[in-house]
Amino acid sequence: MTQHLAAPAAPTTETRTDWWRDAVIYQVYPRSFADGNGDGMGDLEGIRSRLPYLRDLGVDAVWLSPFYASPQADAGYDVADYRAIDPMFGSLLDADAVIRDAHELGLRIIVDLVPNHSSDRHDWFRRALSEGPGSPLRERYHFRPGKGADGELPPNDWESIFGGPAWTRVPDGEWYLHLFAPEQPDFNWEHPAVQDEFRSILRFWLDMGVDGFRVDVAHGLVKQAGLPDIGRHDQLKLLGNDTMPFFDQDGVHEIYRSWRQVLEEYAGNELGPGGPSSEGRRRETGGRILVAEAWTPTVERAAQYVRPDEMHQAFNFQYLGTSWDAAELREVIDVSLAAMGPVGAPATWVLSNHDVTRHATRLANPPGLGTQLRTPGDRELGLRRARAATLLMLALPGSAYLYQGEELGLPDVTDLPDEVRQDPSFLRAAGQDGFRDGCRVPIPWTTEGSSYGFGTGGSWLPQPEGWGELSVQAQTGDPGSTLELYRSALAVRRAEAGLGAGGTVEWLDAPDGVLAFAREGFVCTVNTTAETVRIPAPGRVLLGSEEAEVSDGTVHLPADTTVWWAV
Repeated sequence: MTQHLAAPAAPTTETRTDWWRDAVIYQVYPRSFADGNGDGMGDLEGIRSRLPYLRDLGVDAVWLSPFYASPQADAGYDVADYRAIDPMFGSLLDADAVIRDAHELGLRIIVDLVPNHSSDRHDWFRRALSEGPGSPLRERYHFRPGKGADGELPPNDWESIFGGPAWTRVPDGEWYLHLFAPEQPDFNWEHPAVQDEFRSILRFWLDMGVDGFRVDVAHGLVKQAGLPDIGRHDQLKLLGNDTMPFFDQDGVHEIYRSWRQVLEEYAGNELGPGGPSSEGRRRETGGRILVAEAWTPTVERAAQYVRPDEMHQAFNFQYLGTSWDAAELREVIDVSLAAMGPVGAPATWVLSNHDVTRHATRLANPPGLGTQLRTPGDRELGLRRARAATLLMLALPGSAYLYQGEELGLPDVTDLPDEVRQDPSFLRAAGQDGFRDGCRVPIPWTTEGSSYGFGTGGSWLPQPEGWGELSVQAQTGDPGSTLELYRSALAVRRAEAGLGAGGTVEWLDAPDGVLAFAREGFVCTVNTTAETVRIPAPGRVLLGSEEAEVSDGTVHLPADTTVWWAV
């Protein structure tokens, strides 16, 4: 029995599909990617020097996590000046050089935008504090009097995502709201000055030539009127798994409609020819884009962010959190494609990012432990599953995001000493586990050296012994390496017409624990079980996460393996 499930159809054009509908986008975490000046911290010059590597890997665009001027209370997600580069990363001239070089290499640049909150060092907030109660600047944030006889209690019972109260009292007695760290006061998006400022910020970076924005906490900008108590304190629900008065309020959508109008003022950037992988490139049209980091209770709620007049993409966090189980994976794939179809948006798949345990470690552990783990699990098992999960993701219709180092099969560094950790949620005892530092350890480029090629001056987080064995240098040219698997997968994905944005997913009959689906001229088979499974060979092997034996029209599909087939 087969089931046909339509993927969102791309708009027809005289040339090719909008580039973002099936783009593979690579996330760079600037402080951990490459260090250009030898101070132990990654920077824009380091990123610029490694752009040819990303071109040759075969990705379409690069997303840069925040590099703005910041006190770094939350790794740059506390922005003091949205139009300046933090000196630790370089200057505006360096940013301009990265954008120009990327375009010449055929790569697009997406930058992070943090609109839910600023740094407490932002000029607006500093003036609001100094001017005192009644200051017009205080209306641009959420300042409130406290409860209790002397205002000694917070205005409501909201908790910070990083733990503890979501309110901090200032010396004059008022309290201000911060859904994250106290150094990150939330903007009041009901205020027209906030809305005007961010439209101006969008234009500043669009004029610089960026191709789009990944919008941090896109679900958090609007708070329910009156800021009501929630009456319960389940930290996990604060992340968007339940309806909350400070997340996923309907008012956010009007903001993104106004942003979309700004982006529509700008044509797409012209790109250079790119590298060898540009052969067959089909992602040439389309302009600038908005990408939502929106933690929502359901995929259907996430789909509202990508209606035709709002954003272009929204991360599929439900997919990221799905266990390595065929039935669960099929369900989330079906639900995702069904939700995106009515709004005409592509599904956007992701397995790892800077906020969660790398999937090579997540899949090495038993299911149900969440997305921030402190145990390494079975490294060999985790890597097999990670390779298979990646090929499954890249076979699905839509766009895919890769997190730096996953193409090397990097595990999380789970044994970092407490004294070197910098995740603010780790430092607040009542908060989340706060183990995000494990996925942020600088990546290895060479087999040897003080920081395995990351730079000449060590690294801001300690790299494990043996990190060089997983480096780009060690894996390049090794046909069995994870790096070469990613390079091959991205080349095949670009070359195969059936792996575009639209089309149909046709589920095929398969044994329990196995996924099999067809697209135009293409079949993907995935064995999520611990045993080899025999199934009919659908065609000619294009690529496998592990080697599969094919004889007499039958394939012996190994445990935890994905194989792509030409039909």
